[in-house]
Amino acid sequence: MSVEQLEEREAEGPGGTGDALLDFPLSRRGDVLPEECAWLREKAPVAKVRTLTGDPAWLVSSYALAKQVLEDERFSLKDTANAGVPRQYALTIPPEVVNNMGNINSAGLRNAVMKALNPRQGGLQDWLRATAGELIDGIVAEGGPADLRAGFADPFSAALHCQVLGVPFDDWRRLMSGLDVAFMTAREPFPDSALNWYKDVGYFADQLNAQLALPAEERTGLLGRFAGLKEADPDSAHLTDEMFATVAVSLFGAGAVSTSAFLVLAVLALLQKPELIGYLREHPERMGRAVDELLRWNLSVGDGLPRIALADVQVGDVLVKEGELVLVLLEGANYDPEAFENPDELDLERESPNANLAFGAGRHFCPASALGRAHAEIALEVLVERLPELRLAVPAENLVWRTGFIKRLPERLPVAW
Repeated sequence: MSVEQLEEREAEGPGGTGDALLDFPLSRRGDVLPEECAWLREKAPVAKVRTLTGDPAWLVSSYALAKQVLEDERFSLKDTANAGVPRQYALTIPPEVVNNMGNINSAGLRNAVMKALNPRQGGLQDWLRATAGELIDGIVAEGGPADLRAGFADPFSAALHCQVLGVPFDDWRRLMSGLDVAFMTAREPFPDSALNWYKDVGYFADQLNAQLALPAEERTGLLGRFAGLKEADPDSAHLTDEMFATVAVSLFGAGAVSTSAFLVLAVLALLQKPELIGYLREHPERMGRAVDELLRWNLSVGDGLPRIALADVQVGDVLVKEGELVLVLLEGANYDPEAFENPDELDLERESPNANLAFGAGRHFCPASALGRAHAEIALEVLVERLPELRLAVPAENLVWRTGFIKRLPERLPVAW
């Protein structure tokens, strides 16, 4: 919907409680900020929208109000999976999985997960750097143009998560292919989404048993830690293989799809400002700050961060009622001039007192944020060092953007060098 249409809709005034200002989500292109963002932030920072499923929701687009929602525990992520609540799209994960995840509360298991997500664990970053180099060797050997998503971003993201979880990297393609279904945004439930989920749960359950069959000193990754818990931790005795596998599937899925999508769009942003590639090559010590700015700039989250109100809560000028769906528009918050000076400028030396919300905020701040940053820093370091003349091999407007998916993502990213 254009800004002109938004202004016309607002001028018409509400015609009933079901009226929505616009349909959501917005544009699927990840290289152009949707034009509705600025208008919403200024005119309707808490706007009624209609989701893909036809349900009403409140779309929050300013930085201050987005941060309020994300930090207020009266807005629940877990309850977005409840039966009968308004949804942004149909569930592609079986509802009973949510109950399983609720049972996973032993201290030993939580500690195992956090240790697995630590980017400083022995040798991980050196291994990632070597893996990135090998993937670029393969791209160079085949010659350009090459699809940087298929040849680098996807396998590099899968490699990290295979290593962290303790599964063979040779299986990365079949694991990544399951994400195309697991993170599909559909209007109605479809039965084979459950088949897709349980196929991957079965895979990780088999890998857990493979770790159990190894001597303790040969076990690797999170599944190796889970194997030790199964044997020794009485607090984890109630956990079944399926519950352990559910954690692994969830971590691989959420992690691999997020890190790959971010990396693809970060590279695309740099390709559109090639002088920044030279800057990063000359100043590798500034890569951490650059990644932080690319996280703010990134438009990969295409559907908003969902929460269900557990009570009536005032958000700006709107009283959000218990049971209503709230969606946090990251591309609104992270481009808010009240929080970031000159937000439409990609400034790799930006210093701001406000943290971007790319990893969320509050109790659901992404526990893998440090791992995700390390993944991006290493990938970009190796890319700009090895391919300093990297460029987009097709006009940007010819990129094909995926529809019906949780991330804004080009199907291919053709590059030359």
